[in-house]
Amino acid sequence: MHDPDRVFKDAIYEQVARIGRAVGHPRRLELLDLLCQGPMTVQQLARKSAMSVGSCSQHLQHLKDARLVSGDRQGTYVVYRLAGETACGLLHTLERAAEQSYAEMRELTEAFLAGSGVEAVDAEALQARAQREPLVLLDVRPPEEYAAGHWPGAISMPLETLADRLAELPADRTIVAYCRGPYCVLALHAVDLMRRRGLRALRLSEGVSDWRARGLPIAREERR
Repeated sequence: MHDPDRVFKDAIYEQVARIGRAVGHPRRLELLDLLCQGPMTVQQLARKSAMSVGSCSQHLQHLKDARLVSGDRQGTYVVYRLAGETACGLLHTLERAAEQSYAEMRELTEAFLAGSGVEAVDAEALQARAQREPLVLLDVRPPEEYAAGHWPGAISMPLETLADRLAELPADRTIVAYCRGPYCVLALHAVDLMRRRGLRALRLSEGVSDWRARGLPIAREERR
């Protein structure tokens, strides 16, 4: 005779385990991180994650089966987006848990960032500093990510165009560059480039999904 309590618990935890199985791959976590920036096509996700389109599609299907993402056909492309903000919260929780539990993760992050020699600030430090001096906030992500959501007042200047646009930046102000979050390297490269050209620059260690999770205001470009 089946124990109703046991049957209920087994059924419930099996549903929870579906999520665990779906995110139990580093590439799928990276895809979730990218989709936290905004909707993207398979081609965009494959390029940004350095995967083949076929491999990227397979990983997206696992996330779709777990109902973490959804895909909508727009013309000849399929555009993927998060099925809800819970997916970003789940990713952040996993990242924080890994940081607290695994010394290897802390060591990897600290060694990589220390080697860059780039000063970093978080959102609170940025807001405090902005009270003391005028700052220029630079979003160095691709344009479609900036359009989907950015820090209010930030200027879009993708890393790939930055070298040709440095003359647009004021030499008498501190420039704060940000990208997708604490593990994104675009802002590191941007700050390094600006400092080599004589500009005062530092990195914002957080990204749009971090600010959104904390209820901070996010600006978007209106679609035309």
